[in-house]
Amino acid sequence: MLPVKMAESLPSEFDVIVIGTGLPESIIAAACSRSGQRVLHVDSRSYYGGNWASFSFSGLLSWLKEYKENSDIVTESSTWQEQILENEEAIALSKKDKTIQHVEIFSYASQDSHEDVEEAGALQRNHTSVISANPTEAANSAGLPPEDESLLTECFEMPAEQTPSSQSAQVVNDAEVTGEKENHSEDKTSEEETNDYVPIATDTIEQPKKNRITYSQIIKEGKRFNIDLVSKLLYSRGLLIDLLIKSNVSRYAEFKNITRILAFREGRVEQVPCSRADVFNSKQLTMVEKRMLMKFLTFCMEFEEHPDEYKAYEDVTFSEYLKTQKLTPNLQYFVLHSIAMTSESTSSTIDGLQATKNFLHCLGRYGNTPFLFPLYGQGELPQCFCRCKAVIDQFGQRIISKHFLVEDSYFSENMCSCVQYRQISRAVLITDRSVLKTDSDQQISILTIPAEEAGTFAVRVIELCSSTMTCMKGTYLVHLTCTSSKTARQDLEPIVQKLFTPFTEMENENEQFEKPRILWALYFNMRDSSDISRSCYDDLPSNVYVCSGPDCGLGNDNAVRQDCLCCVPYIPAEALFQQICPNEDFCPAPPNPEDIILEGESSQPEAPESSASPEANSDTPMENANLGNPEEPSE
Repeated sequence: MLPVKMAESLPSEFDVIVIGTGLPESIIAAACSRSGQRVLHVDSRSYYGGNWASFSFSGLLSWLKEYKENSDIVTESSTWQEQILENEEAIALSKKDKTIQHVEIFSYASQDSHEDVEEAGALQRNHTSVISANPTEAANSAGLPPEDESLLTECFEMPAEQTPSSQSAQVVNDAEVTGEKENHSEDKTSEEETNDYVPIATDTIEQPKKNRITYSQIIKEGKRFNIDLVSKLLYSRGLLIDLLIKSNVSRYAEFKNITRILAFREGRVEQVPCSRADVFNSKQLTMVEKRMLMKFLTFCMEFEEHPDEYKAYEDVTFSEYLKTQKLTPNLQYFVLHSIAMTSESTSSTIDGLQATKNFLHCLGRYGNTPFLFPLYGQGELPQCFCRCKAVIDQFGQRIISKHFLVEDSYFSENMCSCVQYRQISRAVLITDRSVLKTDSDQQISILTIPAEEAGTFAVRVIELCSSTMTCMKGTYLVHLTCTSSKTARQDLEPIVQKLFTPFTEMENENEQFEKPRILWALYFNMRDSSDISRSCYDDLPSNVYVCSGPDCGLGNDNAVRQDCLCCVPYIPAEALFQQICPNEDFCPAPPNPEDIILEGESSQPEAPESSASPEANSDTPMENANLGNPEEPSE
């Protein structure tokens, strides 16, 4: 039995207790609640999402400061120890999150006076816990050097105005927790609430002014930034999109299409043609190359039906297989690194063909690329599955439960002593223009840069414009991600230097720079706790399940997918749900409010014309009605 510190007003028993508000935990909590389970969802952090969270600019600096000051030494009551019964043993949860390491910050923007300049609504530091209700209720294996005593390396002095003051425990509601980020998702038309609808935003952003951007401007406009700790995209036919539609949770978020797939070759960035229209409109491919590429991509869409074409190459890498096809080196590079996005040295032929097919299968459902990005950042997704209801303190009662789901970072070092974690190297940049300038400054791009040395990994670059609601006008937010081989800065700085240059003052207004200029940069390593066998955790009771943090992959399927439990080392959200609620539907749509009959009310049949009205029919797929035929690529 796991003692949990709760407020006295809470019930003494739940079916499921979920600790942590990351994406997998939030999905499972929502799914269990939808199936009728009594769920208590808690998090000791003062923000949603764990390592899936998004922060405003000063909120991010406050979060980094929390990590620097974080300590296992916490003054607490011994009341909970009195709740341990005879023959019971408590599992101590860690009070210090050690999933982030080697943080380095660089500021290159003009350091002008920033007196009286601060961002309202910055992350507040406190020692409270957040209770979340689900939608039905409220609508060093990576070879890294050891961690130093000081987590944070600051390459400029953080202004005092950015440090929030401590606050006492308080009751909060949705708007107070999520601020302006939540407002956009509440006002939806009845049409937007149809079951198959995924809101796709359109560009209405004004052209930015071409004035120089200073550090004080970034601070002042800090609420315009929504900076993700983990950088991911959603495949338009991926498991998470399907789950958002099926559960009707998509009504809580909006998405934008990724507009460009880019490649970096011979020292320059260029756009990769993906759809049929892109291929035939491309000026960088010859007519012969266009035919070659279309023929190969057509084969990949149905490669399983032609085993003779690839069976002899199953034991070689996809890179070697591409060399046997009628593809020029130019096309081989595009397919390997920008379409399949697989490793040149480790991905098999089958892996590459399947990745290419998945890419092509997702084309055209919502736009001209396979990917979507949630407005206001990745941190919106966990919030879609839970809504905050109250804040609790560290004192309370004994609460029992049949099942406990715990995010990995909550376990103590002793329990994780046998776990060999991988690490993710991350960099976040604020820049003054895009890596590939075009007529439109509202481009959302993904770029994969292959590994150049043995023992290193490909780097994924995602560039976000201001229309994604993740950065201020006139800037771009750039995320770099790779599997760690060294510290984040050592892994990623060489790529940063190829694509960008540090900000320097222009000698005159007409001066042009060849590369985008970096205004601000952050490097850090994040723990990758995916694919860890539960047997690696010492003395883990059978009714305690581990939810992993983010992995290094591009999509979110690893947090959602269902696999055979005897085959996977850790349990994804859907498979874990099936263990708790066998034979139950995973995250079904909530009932229509008009169909709910309260106790004591009589059931009256509706008039025939009411049930037949177009407005009452929520089965029209919006992707067909408003976004074109999902089976055909957009042109």
